[in-house]
Amino acid sequence: MEQYLALLRHILEKGKEKEDRTGVGTKSIFGYQMRFDLSKGFPLLTTKKVYLRGIIHELLWFLTGNTNIRYLVQNDVKIWNDWPYAVYKESKEYQGESMEQFIEKIKNDYHFAKQWGNLGPVYGKQWTAWEAGDGTTINQIKNVIEMIKKDPNSRRLIVSGWNVADIQSLVKGKISAPPLCHTMFQFYVQDNKLSCQLYQRSADVFLGVPFNIASYSLLTMMIAQVCDLQPGEFIHTFGDAHIYNNHAEQVKEQLQRQPKPLPKMRINAEVKDIFSFKFEDFTLEEYDPHPPIKAPIAV
Repeated sequence: MEQYLALLRHILEKGKEKEDRTGVGTKSIFGYQMRFDLSKGFPLLTTKKVYLRGIIHELLWFLTGNTNIRYLVQNDVKIWNDWPYAVYKESKEYQGESMEQFIEKIKNDYHFAKQWGNLGPVYGKQWTAWEAGDGTTINQIKNVIEMIKKDPNSRRLIVSGWNVADIQSLVKGKISAPPLCHTMFQFYVQDNKLSCQLYQRSADVFLGVPFNIASYSLLTMMIAQVCDLQPGEFIHTFGDAHIYNNHAEQVKEQLQRQPKPLPKMRINAEVKDIFSFKFEDFTLEEYDPHPPIKAPIAV
């Protein structure tokens, strides 16, 4: 994962101080690309332990089209909790509950979760239920898999998350999550291998990007399997790639560590439907990372 460490160094050396929506402040660059050959190992960071369990559950959650955090909470995945909790704290119903108390209510109270656990039109909705102008919905994941099978040379193997109409709702504060950072991804078939390129408009490089690399690499492997192809490359292209100011010391600590060999990801070969994968279908082997490094999320 030297590609990732090189990005951290590049931002530290070339990045410029930039204010941001959260008020934390960042060191930022604009425009960068990393490439990962999926035949050389699963690109899960080894210079700090990465929470793969959360990555898998989140990806499966996206593929269901679900946009409520209750499924994640019930599987002890915390990566989306901060946004709905922040909205709840600003509401008239807030009674001083801690984050832990809020999450317990989401976990155990269906009606509370329905009211306060929904993130709005985030990835699952855009991927599987994009609202068309005629009132129907479009399952982009289903469509792109059909296109890969029927016309692998197509230059239109694209899934978009940047729904302008829904973004207007986000800007007006009607829902809790920010506009989607992963704006689009495109597939490419060559030599019986499937590659994927993600364009990410905004990237929290210390906390978020390790998750993003693993998630889209895994999605590429899953779609390759259901299309009877081999995994090719995952290409990660960035707009604003940044290190938050309150992550600077953690980044320096990580850069002092030596990368270890990449692990291997085994996927249940019997699954041939992208929407039928379960958590138990994935096995990570030979993962020996350095210890985790904690850092606060900017909301």
